[in-house]
Amino acid sequence: MDTAWETELAALLSELSSVQDDLLDLLTKKRQFLVKTDVAGMQSLAGREQELIERLQACQQNRSRLLERAGQQGLPHGSIRALAAALPTPGRKELARQVQDASTRARLLQHQSLTNWVLVQRTLLHLSQLLEIIATGGRMRTTYGKGESAHASGALVDRAA
Repeated sequence: MDTAWETELAALLSELSSVQDDLLDLLTKKRQFLVKTDVAGMQSLAGREQELIERLQACQQNRSRLLERAGQQGLPHGSIRALAAALPTPGRKELARQVQDASTRARLLQHQSLTNWVLVQRTLLHLSQLLEIIATGGRMRTTYGKGESAHASGALVDRAA
């Protein structure tokens, strides 16, 4: 029975590893398309993104089922790491390494996702500034005062005319 747990955990971790590697590859391509502002390239990734979402959801469901079953059998069921650590010694080391590798890749995925998010936010800020320049004709709008030029300063507070 312990071998069955090892086999199931190894299969889950192997699939998770494969999905994580594919997702890292996708995020790298996405960042390259963002840098080039290649809209067609970004759109070409949509199908692959959907497939990865489905694969990740399947991993999550499999993980939940395994942990639920482990709880029913009196094994640790708080995490895959805890369950793997509770298994007999022969397969425990390899499973612990796979769990650590998955955890490291998850952290790398977080960093890659954050990098892409920052890139998108900077692009949006730049576009927003360009739109403001276009909308105002490049002239700064006054913050205080009634219709005075932004360059006519001298008052720190709204001055009544």
